[in-house]
Amino acid sequence: MTATTVTIRLDNSDKEQAAEIADYFGFDLSTVTRAFYKQMIRERRIPLDLSMPEPNKESLQAMREADDFFASGRPARFKTAADMIASLEE
Repeated sequence: MTATTVTIRLDNSDKEQAAEIADYFGFDLSTVTRAFYKQMIRERRIPLDLSMPEPNKESLQAMREADDFFASGRPARFKTAADMIASLEE
């Protein structure tokens, strides 16, 4: 396989915002671009239905609680469900 370089011109703000989204999913922009090309070839279309769903209030609250839990230093594994529930009540 011979590799080639693709140059894309876009506004700095757009690049930064796109990089933040890619990073959120654990990717860099090069990886996302390669995946986009591969999907385009595989599906024989231009797949532009890439979106990040907005979590509802309940999900946002659960994510905050999970972040707080892990930041608290509590263990992430428990021997029993009762041990886990007891740690949440502390």
